[in-house]
Amino acid sequence: MDATTMNPEGRAFSIKLWPPSQTTRLLLVERMANNLSTPSIFTREYGSLSKEEVRENAKQIELYAKECSKLILEVLKRGPITKVDGAKPTSKTFNEACETVFDISKGQRAFVEAEEAEELLRPLKEPGNSYTKICFSNRSFGLGAARVAEPILASLKDQLKEVDLSDFIAGRSEGEALEVMAIFSEALEGCVLKSLDLSNNALGEKGVRAFGALLKSQSSLEELYLMNDGISEEAARAVCELIPSTEKLRVLQFHNNMTGDEGALAISEVVKQSPMLEDFRCSSTRIGSDGGVALSEALQTFTNLKNLDLRDNMFGVEAGVALSKALAKHADLTEAYLSYLNLEDEGAVAIANVLKESASALEVLEMAGNDITAEAAPALAACIAAKQLITKLNLADTELRDEGAIQISKALEDGDAQLKGVDLSSNFMRRAGARCLTRAVVHKPGLKLLNMNGNFISDEGIDEVKNIFNEFPNVLGSLDENDPEGEDDNESGEGEDEGDELESKLKNLEVHQED
Repeated sequence: MDATTMNPEGRAFSIKLWPPSQTTRLLLVERMANNLSTPSIFTREYGSLSKEEVRENAKQIELYAKECSKLILEVLKRGPITKVDGAKPTSKTFNEACETVFDISKGQRAFVEAEEAEELLRPLKEPGNSYTKICFSNRSFGLGAARVAEPILASLKDQLKEVDLSDFIAGRSEGEALEVMAIFSEALEGCVLKSLDLSNNALGEKGVRAFGALLKSQSSLEELYLMNDGISEEAARAVCELIPSTEKLRVLQFHNNMTGDEGALAISEVVKQSPMLEDFRCSSTRIGSDGGVALSEALQTFTNLKNLDLRDNMFGVEAGVALSKALAKHADLTEAYLSYLNLEDEGAVAIANVLKESASALEVLEMAGNDITAEAAPALAACIAAKQLITKLNLADTELRDEGAIQISKALEDGDAQLKGVDLSSNFMRRAGARCLTRAVVHKPGLKLLNMNGNFISDEGIDEVKNIFNEFPNVLGSLDENDPEGEDDNESGEGEDEGDELESKLKNLEVHQED
């Protein structure tokens, strides 16, 4: 585009503002490459980049320069804005130019056909738009709509950084769905994406391979979401095969798939090739002991993990112990979701012992439903006592009983000012344990919920707990599933009198943070 202006002599002349010539763009890349590779205080401090890295980064920066030029041109085309009644001038054109997210997921879930697609996607056809993220979730694209979207998406290849195609083929036949996925894949092939979400599409191996063109062209992904996609053993292998590089991957989420042990081996290979991984979710994926061990060994190959979610798998003790060795590598871990892994006492103790010595910034610890008994309580209590930043603790659906609950309570008494939620529901806990736990957390300033439902607290114990929480009734969770009669507990021998005696014995218990 040329802009016409006047020189000092009053003669009109033209300045070319946009687009810059290819020669100009290449010169800009070359100049930035020279600047990045020239020895300086920065290269001495942080090291020098390779020629390939310099060239690639210079190209990426040039794309941002291109966007800046677009916005500058929009301002020039808009011209001056006059204030009305003293109001602050605004620019709709500029705001629209700055908009970077195109999202059609809001509203009612619905099918999208060709005619509606033309209208829905019209903003993406506007010259000079700055969209870098698209979200087509919650809309089901048919073949006609996909063909409308194809040239539009292809025209945005140079600017798209984030693509969300989760849940975008719901209700379509397998044949149509696979064809739609292939169309989108080919249209987006070559995009340099940072984030790709293909969740909730029941992909299976066929679906993964339908996205083959797109996946094969991705070597800079930082986030990949494949949740609830029917990722089987074969599909997991296809993912591993198709993506050429995951060196920059920070987020990898595989929740709710039928991966199994063999699929876990393929996912493990992806994890091993992801040294920057910070957020890994592989929950509800039917992984057993062998797969759990493989994943745990893969997690030992890097050190950046902050969030780990492996809930609802069948790891067992052996994989639990292997996982504990992996956790020792991740000092920056802040959230650990390890519920329902069949860890038992041995696996739980191994993990607790490791977390006690590392993960000083741990905020969330979930180990519910792992067949944990009071035997593991000392190790768990010591770990919890060492975590002064913890905000959420979930030990529900275990068998800590009063003995274990009292030890956990002692660990929570001091510090933990940030504590927001504690869940010891369904723990065979009686009045003594409930009373001790209630007193330990009632004055935590940030506490939002204490869940002790599903235990065996007597009616008198319930009244006592409610009285302790008299000033904070909304913090105490429901107790409607509590069973005052409890079980016929001949093995534990913990009646009300025995529980009170146990509390008295443990009153002066010290929870040691160090061996």
